[in-house]
Amino acid sequence: MLGFRIRTDRTTTYNLTTTRALGGIACSSSIPISTPTLGLPSCLSELRLTMEATALRRSAALVARASSQNAIRPAVCAAISSTSPTPPTQIQTQQTRQFSALNRPPPNYPGHVPLTRLERFGLFVGSGLISLADPRRGDLIASFAEATATPYFIYRLRDAMLSHPTGRRILRQRPRITSQSLNIPYLRSLPPNTVGRTYIDWLDREGVSPDTRSAVRYIDDEECAYVMQRYRECHDFYHALTGLPIVREGEVALKAFEFANTLLPMTGFSVFAAFTMKKSEQKRFRKIYFPWAVKNGLRAKEVINVFWEEELERDVNDLRRELGVEPPPDLREIRKREKEEKRRRKEMERMLSGRGTEDVIQKAEKEAEVVAERVKEMKNEVVEKVGEVVGSSAMRG
Repeated sequence: MLGFRIRTDRTTTYNLTTTRALGGIACSSSIPISTPTLGLPSCLSELRLTMEATALRRSAALVARASSQNAIRPAVCAAISSTSPTPPTQIQTQQTRQFSALNRPPPNYPGHVPLTRLERFGLFVGSGLISLADPRRGDLIASFAEATATPYFIYRLRDAMLSHPTGRRILRQRPRITSQSLNIPYLRSLPPNTVGRTYIDWLDREGVSPDTRSAVRYIDDEECAYVMQRYRECHDFYHALTGLPIVREGEVALKAFEFANTLLPMTGFSVFAAFTMKKSEQKRFRKIYFPWAVKNGLRAKEVINVFWEEELERDVNDLRRELGVEPPPDLREIRKREKEEKRRRKEMERMLSGRGTEDVIQKAEKEAEVVAERVKEMKNEVVEKVGEVVGSSAMRG
């Protein structure tokens, strides 16, 4: 656009305004040109020159705009296409592929196996039934724990660690509990009443090792997977803290304690294994260990927040008091006394059964003696009668 004005003073000022477009953005510039006033013809000639210059500027602006648009439009289109929302059909296809057994997403951590909902349900049912029938299948118990921990319970346990300063340090450092990290020979050299010595004594008495815990595979969140791994590796410390053995009765009692403290579903389902125990064990579990587990599990602090690696030299009783855990009656001693009483009872029954035989023999012998005396008396009577008969016959003759 060209604007001008002519004044009758010594100078004439021409305001040249050009408009350029670059990528759809309008830019304006105004160029003032001042020339001396030389009369009307001179003004007209100057005006003609100015208009020609303005036309040239317009042509140059059009060429620049066309070239800039050709250079910018592909980049703008690429940016728009990258920031534009994905069509619903494509999103639905991606989500469907993520939950397909034939096209799994990449693992979130080493050893991770993503599962569909159907696969997770099948893992829950199969591992639960088989582990209930055979509690020695530790691999199936671990799979059952992972299948039931999501989507809520493992996140609740993770949040409990995040809300505690020691739990946050554990999540930052992510230590692992193995025989190498614990330095087993050093634990054997600790005083008898320390946490480390209590732990290693329990391992030796039960014949287990901290290296037998399987890795987590079926939890999608990488941090929650470590929380489950930490719980799994700390399980033997819970055994040592409470003194419960690895027999079925002790495992069920500890699982009841863990369920009251951690709310993991696997620990709650494991309590139903009490119905597979003997009647005497069920009775003892109902009267002693189940009430103990519920009381101490609810009263105690979150045991997942204990940094066991830093408590190895501490007195085990002090740690129990701090956590609010009261050890239950020694299950091994109770089972030992029960076996001894049963053995003594059998011996008494055997002895009683032997004494009864002797009584019968003695009674038979006494009866035999009585019979023998009776026979002897009868024999004497017969002899006397025979003598009397013989004497009377001789007198007659």
